[in-house]
Amino acid sequence: MKYPKHILYGTLAIFFAITCTCYAGRPVASIATNKPVAGIVETNPSLAPMLQKIMPAVVNIAVRGNIPEENLSPSDKQHRRNPKFEDLGSGVIIDSEHGYIVTNAHVIKDAQAITIMLKDGRSMRARVIGYDSTSDIAVVQITAKRLKNATYGDSDKLKVGDFVCAIGSPFGLEQTVTSGVVSGLERSDLGIEGFESFIQTDAPINLGNSGGALVNMKGELIGINTALIGAVPANAGIGLAIPSNITKSIVDQLIKYGKVKRGFVGVTVQNITPALAEAMKLQESESGALISQVMEGSPAATAGLRTKDVIVKIMDKPIHSATQVINMISLLNIDSKINLQIRRDNKLINFEIIVTDPENFKKTQGASKNLLSGLGLKNFNLLIDNQHIKGVEVLYVDDTSVAYSCGLSPTDIILSAANQPVTSIIELQKIANNHSKQLLLEIKRRLAGNVFLVLEE
Repeated sequence: MKYPKHILYGTLAIFFAITCTCYAGRPVASIATNKPVAGIVETNPSLAPMLQKIMPAVVNIAVRGNIPEENLSPSDKQHRRNPKFEDLGSGVIIDSEHGYIVTNAHVIKDAQAITIMLKDGRSMRARVIGYDSTSDIAVVQITAKRLKNATYGDSDKLKVGDFVCAIGSPFGLEQTVTSGVVSGLERSDLGIEGFESFIQTDAPINLGNSGGALVNMKGELIGINTALIGAVPANAGIGLAIPSNITKSIVDQLIKYGKVKRGFVGVTVQNITPALAEAMKLQESESGALISQVMEGSPAATAGLRTKDVIVKIMDKPIHSATQVINMISLLNIDSKINLQIRRDNKLINFEIIVTDPENFKKTQGASKNLLSGLGLKNFNLLIDNQHIKGVEVLYVDDTSVAYSCGLSPTDIILSAANQPVTSIIELQKIANNHSKQLLLEIKRRLAGNVFLVLEE
């Protein structure tokens, strides 16, 4: 089929114009020489320059040890076997001068040998400085020269949609980088740890990423990768990281004291549900955390806080859950001051409270030691493995407490006490008050299922 010349030439001109437009800003090869046309600059957007700065601070961690007795299978217990375990994880150098490395407590807990492998191929043993199971943060130390450390970013400035990268050793593949966005903030009540305020990301996180770095586009450390959520232990697009601001607070205490000294003000708080707001005639738009108990003689009682007060702000930060209150107070240094804004009878009142040491509070009260003393608790009501579980979750256990010596651990969920079901802290405390010498607990433990423990002096 033939066409008039002016139509043919016009078609060729349009094709040429479209072709040039499609290749605008891209290198165009000469047909004759196969070289880029002069004057066109090649662009290749990449995260490589940023990653080159942070990746030497991310390490691979290999651990070996004996499986703890409480996690042994019935068969191992019957035959008195004590099998060993080997595991892999990740870590981040946060102090190159002193060789401090932050990782997850679950990575190094129960380990008898910890080996650190650096990006440059060096391998060395590490010693444990301290770990905190409640927050799942640990610090180990190595002795080495020519280390590079990560720089903390401000996790409070994160927004949903910010781009992030996860760096670690999934399945032992060292220095692996994945990318994604921040999918959610302040995720809690997941039943993973005692202390929860996670960054959620869709940057793929897998087994072995635990303890690795979550970084922003500046290469700053804004989280420690900790957990993944899915039907199987593999990435399903929901990864969780501990925010850098929480991490830094825990790390500083672990380096200074070898453990975390949590603040205490003497209140029990709970979430405000629509039904609760209606029954208590709270405002429809009420947010915050309801004070359900104020301990006599505590800093909160001294400051004038009352039951049915609603905490709406702490240190000018809006409060929207009981977990947030527990987390913020527990991270404060002892003897520091905390500013609370309370709503009482539809009026806003400001209070200043001095955070105290719970052990000192117990001494000043002169009270006899309770079997539940030294425990941080919160009400638990979640669906786990298609089973609705109600009870009391253990947030932290003081290492000087009776509960610690008897084997109670953070993340344990107390289902019954003295053969009586418990669904709230108040119920548990009432039962404990009637059993001052010995208290039988049924608990749900993350790896071992349901077990029984006896608390006794």
